[in-house]
Amino acid sequence: MSQSAALLPEPPQRLLLGYSGGLDSSVLLHLLAKMPGWQLRAIHVHHGLQAQADDWAQHCQQQCQRLGVPLIIERVHVESRGDGLEAAARRARHAAFARHLEAGECLVLAHHLDDQAETFLLRVLRGAGPDGLAAMRPWRSFAPGILWRPLLAISRAQLLTCAQENGIAWIDDPSNHDARFERNWLRREIMPRLQQRQPEAARNIAQCAHLQAEAVSLLQADDEAALETATPSATLALDKLRQLPPARATRVFRHWVRQQGLPPLPGRASRWLQTELAKPADDRQSELRWGDVRLLRWRDTLYPDPGIAPLPDDFQALWDGRSPLRLPNGLCWQLEGAAGFTVPLQVHARRGGEKIRLPGRAHHHLLKHALQERQIAPWLRRAWPLLVDTQTGQLLAHGELHSAALEAWLAQHQARLSLYIPTQWNHAAEDCLYRPQAERAT
Repeated sequence: MSQSAALLPEPPQRLLLGYSGGLDSSVLLHLLAKMPGWQLRAIHVHHGLQAQADDWAQHCQQQCQRLGVPLIIERVHVESRGDGLEAAARRARHAAFARHLEAGECLVLAHHLDDQAETFLLRVLRGAGPDGLAAMRPWRSFAPGILWRPLLAISRAQLLTCAQENGIAWIDDPSNHDARFERNWLRREIMPRLQQRQPEAARNIAQCAHLQAEAVSLLQADDEAALETATPSATLALDKLRQLPPARATRVFRHWVRQQGLPPLPGRASRWLQTELAKPADDRQSELRWGDVRLLRWRDTLYPDPGIAPLPDDFQALWDGRSPLRLPNGLCWQLEGAAGFTVPLQVHARRGGEKIRLPGRAHHHLLKHALQERQIAPWLRRAWPLLVDTQTGQLLAHGELHSAALEAWLAQHQARLSLYIPTQWNHAAEDCLYRPQAERAT
């Protein structure tokens, strides 16, 4: 334990233990509860997947009360996205951890040496690269705090001995014996055969993961340096990637995807990227989908899908600016710094043929040409609303593209007109909403 604690950037003082009630987390609960100087609380995630789930939650409550450890019991809904029940349960569990982890707090998980060996082998079977083969790290950033795995050097057998010698009670999840799950098959069918031939198999495999992690840390330093030259924001410029060797370009691509908080890329992503790099930088669009995630390529730049639907063709509204206007596609328009517009303005979707006079221009131009000039992505053109003067029919704004007349009014009233996503906000969507590519390149 003390050796693992030394791996943290700073010694933890406030801990949140992920406590399932199984052998591993039960031993870790008792170890941490006996260590002075740490503020410990625990969280039990109730997946509702087993008939005994309520009994397990009650067991965890009793054990924590006995040790004087505050316990959170969080009920979650497990929803599969086509990647299996195990992955769905893990996703729901980690979301629960993130909701309850406080800033500066350390989430502690009880993964051990055998878990690490199994993770390494599973990723080998899936064709993972160096990042995947690094398996689980002893610590990493997580939500507003840190995730810590202090037992990665401790075997399951050692934990079992500790529990038996100290009278620690734990629960046994029957799903851990179901060989239909890939990890259980590996644990019960493959690992015993490897250890029969090589008793130190699990420890040696875990050591391979550790060595991969060391190599990856060196590679990531170069990835980050290359990424700084390739992208100044939440988008990724393909012309910068073309200047890198293919292997480095792929690593930078994967690193950028992780920075956006997106799930790990599938193996085919490397081939997709090399195909896109070979294409000319024109107006053609393409996309990469995996799971429920989508990356969009337009004009030689990659964008995370901001998840904004086109504005319905028949949408119309009158807006006085006195309160935010929520649009059917989830966008919201807000006027700040002024009580409201002089007269109510009309809001509707594009109909084609609109003209706008931009700031600094003497004449009106087709809105289509103005959007192309400003390099506004096609999916934003379809999603952004029009703001029209009801008295003159003059186009005042299309999303974040403002006319000269509107800019003059805003300046006169020291006001600001903003278009944003009020819920599920992320910096990738902000970048795609507010700043055209020409501005991002400066």
